Amino acid sequence: MEAGIRGMVWEAWREACRHLEVEQSAGVIGRMLGERVPTDRLELIAMEVGTGVMVRKGFPIGSDGDGYSGEERVLGQWERDLFVAWAAKGAAEELGAGRGAFERLMVGECGPGRWLAAPLTCGPRMVGLLLVRACEGESFSARHLRIVEAISEPLGALLVNDLRLKEMERLRAAAEADKRSALTRLGRQELAGVVVGHSGGLKGVMERVGLVSRSDVPVLLLGETGTGKEVIARTIHEQSLRVQGPFIRVNCGAIPPELIDSELFGHERGAFTGAAASRRGGFERADQGTLLLDEIGDLPSAAQVRLLRVLQEGVFERVGSERSKRVSVRIIAATHRDLPAMIQQGLFREDLWYRIASFPIVLPPLRERRQDIAELARHFAERAAVRFGLRRCLPSDRDLGLLEGYAWPGNIRELASVIDRAAILGDGHGLEIAKALGANGGRTGVDGGASLGGASVEGERSETGGFPTLDDAMRGHIESALRRTHGRIEGDLGAAKLLDINPHTLRARMRRLGVDWKRFRRIELEH
Repeated sequence: MEAGIRGMVWEAWREACRHLEVEQSAGVIGRMLGERVPTDRLELIAMEVGTGVMVRKGFPIGSDGDGYSGEERVLGQWERDLFVAWAAKGAAEELGAGRGAFERLMVGECGPGRWLAAPLTCGPRMVGLLLVRACEGESFSARHLRIVEAISEPLGALLVNDLRLKEMERLRAAAEADKRSALTRLGRQELAGVVVGHSGGLKGVMERVGLVSRSDVPVLLLGETGTGKEVIARTIHEQSLRVQGPFIRVNCGAIPPELIDSELFGHERGAFTGAAASRRGGFERADQGTLLLDEIGDLPSAAQVRLLRVLQEGVFERVGSERSKRVSVRIIAATHRDLPAMIQQGLFREDLWYRIASFPIVLPPLRERRQDIAELARHFAERAAVRFGLRRCLPSDRDLGLLEGYAWPGNIRELASVIDRAAILGDGHGLEIAKALGANGGRTGVDGGASLGGASVEGERSETGGFPTLDDAMRGHIESALRRTHGRIEGDLGAAKLLDINPHTLRARMRRLGVDWKRFRRIELEH
C-alpha cells in the first residue's frame, strides 16, 4: 500500500475508534476521502437494528465535509438487490480474497460510471455497503479504487460499532419496558424498597440483617409461612458485596425428588429422558451472587448429602457430566419447619444444619408485630390501586380495627391477599375490608375475635368459650411449664427438661404458638 494511502487509512482508523455513532465519524472520514478522490458524496447502506429494514444514510462532502446531512431513506428495490448480491458474493468468496474482482461500477438511478460500491465487512460477515459518488464530469481511476477499498475497512468497523450501540439501546429500552411492566404488576415504584416495619416489629430482624449482610456467612431464615422470608433474603443480597451479582431463588419444596439435582446443579444434554439441551442449575446461575434455598427442610435426605458437599467445597457436577465446576455463591436458606425436631427424627442432617445455621434470623409472625399492620395495610392498598388501575383508597380507622383484631394465620401473605380482595370489592370507591375478611371463613382472632363474616370482631377465646384446639392445649401446657420454671427454658431446671423436649424444638414451638417466656420471668421477679 502506498505511503499516502497508508497514512490516510491510519487517520481513518483513529477517527472510527474515537466515536461509537456512525454520524460522528463518517463525515470526517468522507472529508479525508474527498481530499484524494474526486467525490462529492459518501453513502452507507446498513440493516436497521430490530426492524430488518435497510436504510441509506448520506454524507455530502463539502468544504468542511464533517457534517451529517440527516438524510435517511429506506432502500429502493434496485439498491436492495445490490446489497443482497454483495452479501451473497461475500459469503461465497469470503470478501477478503475476492475484493479485487468485484464489479466496481454500479449502474443505477444516477447512470453508469457515476457510483463506486465497496462492501463493508466485519470478519467474514457483510454488515453494510459503501457508496461513493463521483463529482460531476469526473471519473474514478485505478488508484481511486484502491483508496476506496482501503478506507472501507475502518468504515466497516465504524458501522459495526454503530449497529452494536443501537442494539444495546434497543435491548435497554426493552429491559426498561419490562421493568416498568413488572413494577406495575407488583404495585411498586422502584425495584428496591424499604422493608415495611423496619423500625417497628422488624427492628430486631433488620439489625441482624445489617450485621450479616456485608459478610459471606450463610444465613438461615426461620419463620412461619408468609412472614416475608424472601423479602428479607433479597434485602440481605441488596446490602451485600454481591449486589451486582444475581439473586436466584430455588424452592426446594416445589421440586419433584427426581428433578432436584437438575434444578440445583444443572444437567447435560441427554442426561435423562427429556433433557433435550444442557441446562444450568441454581448454583451456576447464582455464581458471584446469592442463592436462596427456600423451604430447605423439604429436601430429601439424598439431596441433602449432595448439597452438603457443595456447601463445603464449592464444587459440583452437572447431572450426566464427569467434569467438576467451581462456583462462588452466598447461601441463604429459609424454612418454616422445626429443623432441630427434624434432626431428632432423622429427617434432616445435623451436619447440614450446622453448615447453614451459621447466622439464624427468626422472623416474627404478624400477630407478634401488630404495630405494623396499619403500615402494611396502607402499603398493600397503594400497591393494589396501581396493580388493578383503581383510585387510591387507604384503610379507615374502622378497617384497621378489623385487621388488627384478626389472627393472621397466613401472616403478611394473607394480609396482602385480603387487601387486594378488599380493593377489588370496593372498585375504587373504598376498601371493603369486612367483606374481604369474611371470605376467610370466620377464623378466630388472637384477641378474642371470632366472627369475621361481618363487621364485629368481638367474642370469646376458644380456650374459655368452646372446645380448645390442639394448639390451645399445647400453648397452655408450655405456659404451665414456663410458669413452674419461672421462664427458664434450658438446663436441669428448665421447661425443656420438664417437658422432655429439645430446647431448640421448644423455642420453635413457642414462636409458632406465640408464647412469650419473658412474661413468666417477670412473674418470678415480682415474687
